[in-house]
Amino acid sequence: MRAKRAFAQLAYGDAGMATAEYAIGTVAACAFAAILYKVVTSGTVSGALSDLLNRALHAV
Repeated sequence: MRAKRAFAQLAYGDAGMATAEYAIGTVAACAFAAILYKVVTSGTVSGALSDLLNRALHAV
């Protein structure tokens, strides 16, 4: 029984890896969201989106 438990610990010894991967993924997603927010709120992109919205609303 001890040998079986020792083998299981060796085979599945990276139990904390999933949490670390989720943490890195969350940080990467937040960084991407921050960059996307900066791009969308920049003057050029904001003006282009406003122009596009105005043309769409005033289209005949």
